[in-house]
Amino acid sequence: MYMAIDRYYTTEMVRELNAREPRHSPRYETVHGELFVSAGPRPLHQIVVTRLIVALGNYLEREHVGQLFTSPSQISWGLPDVYVQPDVFVVPVEQARTLEWSALAPTLVVEVLSPSTARADRHAKRRLYQERRVPLYCLVDADARSVECWTSETIFPRTEREEIMWHPDGARVPFVLALAELFRAI
Repeated sequence: MYMAIDRYYTTEMVRELNAREPRHSPRYETVHGELFVSAGPRPLHQIVVTRLIVALGNYLEREHVGQLFTSPSQISWGLPDVYVQPDVFVVPVEQARTLEWSALAPTLVVEVLSPSTARADRHAKRRLYQERRVPLYCLVDADARSVECWTSETIFPRTEREEIMWHPDGARVPFVLALAELFRAI
């Protein structure tokens, strides 16, 4: 279950909370000092995340335009009150080579919605990613079998029901994933 706590949280406070807890249960994040606590992911969430990792990983092996990462992570842009852990994200290879969380600025962020994260993912985190000029932010709704795509400039999302496409700088061809494949039965 998602909980917002009525207290200002810094990046360091959230790092300490995450260091004390086992992986993914619960997960702590902060956006401009607001703490978000989410329970461990449900199986459908993990299936969709795994399929995204495989598809994006294969694409990035061919195109060499970014490095794929998953949660847990420590994205903060060096801000004192931001600490987010996107489900799946890609950063430029040059940044990834630094091996420093503080140096990473994603070019693609994908969050798979779940009941405990939907509000934070759609509002606070979406606005943060837009403020930080993340070129593409995708919210995957496995229950609705759709994906909301946000750019740093959009006011409303583009809702995809057939496929998602991402064409990063330097790529010869775009990444395209059919949603029928992403949401197929086990």
